[in-house]
Amino acid sequence: MGLGMATNLVKAGNEVHVFDLVKEQIEKAVTAGAVAAKSAEAAVENVDVVVSMLPAGEHVKALYAGIIDKVKGNTVFIDCSTIDASDAIELHALLSCHGHCFVDAPVSGGVAGANSGTLTFIMGGGETAVKRATPILEYMGSKCFHAGGEGAGQIAKICNNMLLAIIMTGTSETLKLGIDNGLDPRVMSDIMKQSSGNNWALEKYNPVPHVMENVPSSNDYKGGFMVNLMNKDLNLAMRAAAANNSVVPMGALAKSMYQLHGLKGNGAKDFSSIFEAYLGK
Repeated sequence: MGLGMATNLVKAGNEVHVFDLVKEQIEKAVTAGAVAAKSAEAAVENVDVVVSMLPAGEHVKALYAGIIDKVKGNTVFIDCSTIDASDAIELHALLSCHGHCFVDAPVSGGVAGANSGTLTFIMGGGETAVKRATPILEYMGSKCFHAGGEGAGQIAKICNNMLLAIIMTGTSETLKLGIDNGLDPRVMSDIMKQSSGNNWALEKYNPVPHVMENVPSSNDYKGGFMVNLMNKDLNLAMRAAAANNSVVPMGALAKSMYQLHGLKGNGAKDFSSIFEAYLGK
């Protein structure tokens, strides 16, 4: 996702210095007009804004610990990773102590949204930090929400993704029931889209192969948002629920299904491949 985000920052006329552990991603960003950096430390020298997109909180904390002494004063840090809210709060405190602004701004929209510049950013942080970060995020997305204070962006994101997992498992289950009883999944999808069962998965991301073009299910579930990442987000949701005694039976069931799906060797597939769980795969 970082590649698409960096490309859109370049298109908006910004000078963008990029670093990634995968050299091919750097090369693609340079082709789009970005400037290659030899290291993360080199990438942040003399910049006004640092944008990070990483798999988990441990990676974000390790990155920021390594670069915090390399940036100039009053830099704006924007982390677009989905991480534990406690990690985000820790980063807010760390960067504030060093005189910087920080916004936790996880995203919704996937790789397609990153490439097209239509991501939704969900921000957590103080008013001043959010005000400074929003114009940068608007280069990469179509919607920006201020969810609340430190860590609020992360809480809002994991709530959203828990619902997404529930919707995708329920949609897959329903479509498989229709198929088992002789219905065409295309017809069933069209019926539900015009009825009370309509949802985002049916409109934008149908899990049944070849019902909808240009989605992972019609490409052997390649691309998109991996099962492993959905499992990570659902683990974060369960952790947040446990911390506040929240009752989340539907979320817990979706987590169990995705965890089992991943253990069967499907971790690198798109999360809509949960449809295959109803095929015994």
